[in-house]
Amino acid sequence: MSANVRRMTEGSPAKLIFFFSLPLMMGNMFQQIYIITDTLIISRTLGVSALAALGSTDWFSYMMISVIQAAAQGFAILIAQTFGAGDEKQLKRVYARATVLSVIMTVFMTAASLAMIRPVMLFQNTPLTVRPLAEEYLGVLFAGIPAMMLLNYCSSVLRALGDSRTPLVSMVISALLNVGLDWLMVVQLHTGVWGAAAATVAGQLLAGLYCLYVMRSLDAIRTQKEDYRRDRKLDVELLKLSWPMMIQNLVISSGGIVVQSRVNTFALANIAGYTAASKLYGALELAALAYGFAMVTYIGQNYGAKKYERIFSGIHASLAIGIASGAVIGAVIYLGGHHIIGFFLNEEGQTAIDALVIGVEFLNLMALTLPILYVLHIVRSVLQGFGDTVVPMISGAAECIARVAMAVLVSRFIGWPAMIWAEIAAWLAADAVLFGVLFRRLRELKAIMSKGVQL
Repeated sequence: MSANVRRMTEGSPAKLIFFFSLPLMMGNMFQQIYIITDTLIISRTLGVSALAALGSTDWFSYMMISVIQAAAQGFAILIAQTFGAGDEKQLKRVYARATVLSVIMTVFMTAASLAMIRPVMLFQNTPLTVRPLAEEYLGVLFAGIPAMMLLNYCSSVLRALGDSRTPLVSMVISALLNVGLDWLMVVQLHTGVWGAAAATVAGQLLAGLYCLYVMRSLDAIRTQKEDYRRDRKLDVELLKLSWPMMIQNLVISSGGIVVQSRVNTFALANIAGYTAASKLYGALELAALAYGFAMVTYIGQNYGAKKYERIFSGIHASLAIGIASGAVIGAVIYLGGHHIIGFFLNEEGQTAIDALVIGVEFLNLMALTLPILYVLHIVRSVLQGFGDTVVPMISGAAECIARVAMAVLVSRFIGWPAMIWAEIAAWLAADAVLFGVLFRRLRELKAIMSKGVQL
């Protein structure tokens, strides 16, 4: 077994969760450095219109990327549970069938996403002045969905086996290559926005190939031809975990597209300011994503090993760490985020000034309420680690409803402020759904532990 592969069924839960999360945070940090650099290069080289075009693609591109991540993470839940249970033969079969299903999904999603570009841009009310740039960017990005799936699937499998270091290295590779290619394509070769999309795809492809190279050396998932044979029961089990997560992210991002369609009805300054703040969203949730991935692996392995007492300890530890992290990161962003937004919007004129004010207002609001988002990521991931992907899907629907209600209904009465409060309303709605189910689930687990009955 590789030294990077780690069982989370032994040792201090708080230390395991935190130190497993650290490489993931660093990986996310490099990814955010790339996103920010990419946005800076485009905005400073191509102007506010290009920045607005990029912003018009955010929710739609997030939709496809998040659905891919959900599929990979759903498969990884069963891999983590099987690994925790110590069933090596079944682990190989689970991994093999998950690989087959991932390939099938990749083909379908590539075709579907490319076909949806024009209809979604029209639905979003994307301004005619920026629509060609938005469609150009998405065309290249979605053609690279196979690279996205390779990276996300391989990273999810490695995390399920307790390896958070290899995904870190892969993200460093991806980020550095992306930044270098961005500078080459956009600044030196003057390719425009499609060059930035091509740089993203190239970085993901190389990072995914690196993860695949590492996976080939792991005895735990070294498969034989017979492991890939069709197994209807196993396929259904894998899809029952992944489909609700895919639908969850699809619903959440659909709500975001509706919000974007409303944002696009406001002035160019609103669109650019909203985009600039949104580009820092990833920096805000940087640690939250890492804690979420850690909890899926931690809960999955301990649930598979039937170590229920450790589940309670892990949940308490993760919530304490998450809330504290959210408060600290939120404070840092609140105090310094306006400087970064200022770099995005460096043009002269009233439009750029107005966009800066709008972007800072949105960013500060998210920073002050950040612990709500961190709790959301952790609790949702805990339930997913149990194998419950339906309730998180329902929470995604609640998130979508709250977001759309603010953008479509409340905005009629209070105008622009409803657009930036939509995000916080969505977090609160999702938390309300998740906590009720989590408390019930933990009561059931306590009852089982008191009776000494195995699940």
